[in-house]
Amino acid sequence: MVLLVVMGVSGSGKTTVGSRLAEKLGWKFYDADDYHSPANKKKMAEGIPLNDEDRIPWLCALHDILRREDSSRQNAILACSALKKMYRCVLVSGASATESNQTEQPGENAALKILFVHLDGPMEIIAGRLEKRSGHFMPPKLLKSQFDILEPPSAPENFITLSLEKSLPEIVLEIERAVFQGKTFLE
Repeated sequence: MVLLVVMGVSGSGKTTVGSRLAEKLGWKFYDADDYHSPANKKKMAEGIPLNDEDRIPWLCALHDILRREDSSRQNAILACSALKKMYRCVLVSGASATESNQTEQPGENAALKILFVHLDGPMEIIAGRLEKRSGHFMPPKLLKSQFDILEPPSAPENFITLSLEKSLPEIVLEIERAVFQGKTFLE
């Protein structure tokens, strides 16, 4: 059973990569943007970056989705910005990750085993993609705020970093290799 979170700033290709990989593998796919509250979408559409207070309830709801898939033993892929380490911790452990004195409990509250796939690339390329995108609530002018808060994953997090300058088939293949050729995050 595999849980993947395809992460990165807006315009990095999370939805495209995640949905293509899910389609190819026959796994469930979720786009975190579909779970933002109307207030969050309105705020972003007005050019106001979300803060931690805006994001935590959203991340907790996404954790619940991943927990449900894990409990059902379903492979799933989530496209989610997951820009800060704390956000990734919430996806892994739920609301308890925001409480500094909370220790992990065995059983249902145990941390999920997730592989984070960080799609990384230069701001100029991503800005060009955002300029071409229409009908999305995230305006291109918020891209800098995403880069400003981005904390790329690092050890001991379970992650791989892929260049979004590669082709879509190359990125999908690299993720498949990480999942199926001995990646130890599942142990």
